[in-house]
Amino acid sequence: MRDNSSDYRDIFLNDLPMMDARAPVEFHKGAFPGVVNLPLMNDIERQKVGTCYKQHGQDAAIALGHQLVGGKIKAERVAAWAAFAKANPEGYLYCFRGGLRSQITQQWLAEAGIDYPRVIGGYKAMRTFLLETTQQAVAECDFVIVGGMTGTGKTEVIAQLGNSLDLEGHANHRGSSFGKRATGQPGQIDFENRLAIDILKQRAAGIEQFVLEDESRLVGSCSLPLELHQGMQAYPLVWLEDSFEGRVERILGDYVIGLCAEFIGVHGEEDGFRLFAERLLQSLGNIQKRLGGERYQRLLAIMQAALAEQQGSGSVDLHRGWIEGLLREYYDPMYAFQRDSKAGRIEFAGEQAAVVAYLRDRALRRKS
Repeated sequence: MRDNSSDYRDIFLNDLPMMDARAPVEFHKGAFPGVVNLPLMNDIERQKVGTCYKQHGQDAAIALGHQLVGGKIKAERVAAWAAFAKANPEGYLYCFRGGLRSQITQQWLAEAGIDYPRVIGGYKAMRTFLLETTQQAVAECDFVIVGGMTGTGKTEVIAQLGNSLDLEGHANHRGSSFGKRATGQPGQIDFENRLAIDILKQRAAGIEQFVLEDESRLVGSCSLPLELHQGMQAYPLVWLEDSFEGRVERILGDYVIGLCAEFIGVHGEEDGFRLFAERLLQSLGNIQKRLGGERYQRLLAIMQAALAEQQGSGSVDLHRGWIEGLLREYYDPMYAFQRDSKAGRIEFAGEQAAVVAYLRDRALRRKS
């Protein structure tokens, strides 16, 4: 039998398969990418055992657990664990702290003829390891931020670099009031875990300088780790520029054409377009107070006309009207103020090709 492991670094670097024996309610609060939830106890059973433990102690709780998970229920769960173990011979199982639940799961598998290792310390220890991974990177590594007006293509720059951390990708959100995707966001813990594993893998590959897109503390509903967000207030800045027309076309492609296709891909033609239109209108509504009544009503009328034309003929031309209005009257003044306030941190400014070349050269200079 392979030994039980506390080598969390190896587990995450190699994407080793893992079976989570915690109850579904625990799993849904936070887990690791690709992990399969095959619980020892379901939520109701766990609650009963927990109550029994508080009232009568550990022995009584263990006895109740065996009573609740016995016979056919036990056989079904062991069969599911066995199937996972056979399909993933290099994997591990774990529970919350690496204690009783994973030990019982391991014991029942052994009784079924399968020796399968568990993670020492369980979920809690692995979660702590990942939190510390991010904290250590912030303390030890060099970071640079890509800023720029809305629609300049900051995410495109991030995608072209081998030393970037795609915060919006990990959060499944574009970061603005219009940034919601057709698919939902991960939970906060899942977001933090994904980011930490990304950092771990890049540092293992020798990367010690990271490029980030300029973000506020929240990327949709996902909150950046506090130490990272605090650092981002002082990191050097590279400012990305593009023409007004280029920005309008990029926003049209991402937030209208691309987002509509995303919704249709997930929900089908009819429901997809309806949900896309609702999302766009809701996004404008989210900034209604900041726009003011007259401006909001004017842009809303343009957006509604554009959606009607898009639904009827497929043409997206009218969407440029509200995009141009939002940029000129709302986003650009806000970003111009931000640029002025951050001017002392800007070490380079240019269009996309120049910015990508600068950041690649910067990473090479750091290595040498």
